[in-house]
Amino acid sequence: MESLRRPKTLVDQVYERILDAISDGDLAPGDPVTQDELASRLQVSRQPVLTALAQLKQQGFLVERGRRGLQVAPVDKDRFDAIYELRSALEPLAASLSAARAGDDQIAVGRTIVARGRQAVGSGDARAALRADVDFHEWIYRASGNPLVVQSMQAHWQHLRRSMGEVLRHPELARRVWDEHAAVLDAIDRGDAAQAARTISDHITNAHSRVGGLLGQAAANVA
Repeated sequence: MESLRRPKTLVDQVYERILDAISDGDLAPGDPVTQDELASRLQVSRQPVLTALAQLKQQGFLVERGRRGLQVAPVDKDRFDAIYELRSALEPLAASLSAARAGDDQIAVGRTIVARGRQAVGSGDARAALRADVDFHEWIYRASGNPLVVQSMQAHWQHLRRSMGEVLRHPELARRVWDEHAAVLDAIDRGDAAQAARTISDHITNAHSRVGGLLGQAAANVA
C-alpha cells in the first residue's frame, strides 16, 4: 500500500507564502505585517493568517511593534552564528555519508541542481539561485541516508535563506558559491568521504565569512 500524502492546510499555505516573502526579501526587516492586509492580499479569511503569524512570531521571523501589531524581525546575528556552528558539525558528516551511500540517480539529481544554480547566477536571477542553494544542501542531507540530519537542519534553513540571499545578489560571490558546491558534489561522486567532508567544511567556513561580512556592512549602513 502506498502512503497517503496529506494536502497542505490553508494555514500551511498562508504560512509558507508569508515566510517566502520574508525569506526572499519582499517583506524586509522592519516592515509592518497586519492580518487584514495579508488576508486581503492572499484572499483568505483572517483566521488562517492569525495562526500563521503566531507561528512566525514564535520562530523569530516576526516581532512586536508596540501596540501596532507585528513587524518583520531583523536578521538575528546570534542565531545566524549558532546555525553555522551547527552546520559545521552536521554537514561534513552528511557529506561523508553521502559519498558512501549516494547512488547514480542521486548524483544525477545533485548535478541537475548545480546546473540550475549556475544557470540562475548567469541569468542574474538571485531568487532562483537562492532556491537552488537551499535545494543543494537539502540534497546532501537526504543523500546521507540519515533522517535525523534532515530533521535537524530543516528547521533552520528558512533563517539562513534571509541572510544567504544577500550573497547571491552579488554575481562574483554567487559564482564562488556554485564552484564550491560543484567541488563538494565531485567528491561525493568519487566516493571520497574524507574529501567531501573537508570540502564542505571549507565551504561552510567561507559562507559564514561571506554572509557575516555582508550582514556587518548592512548593520553599519543602518547605524
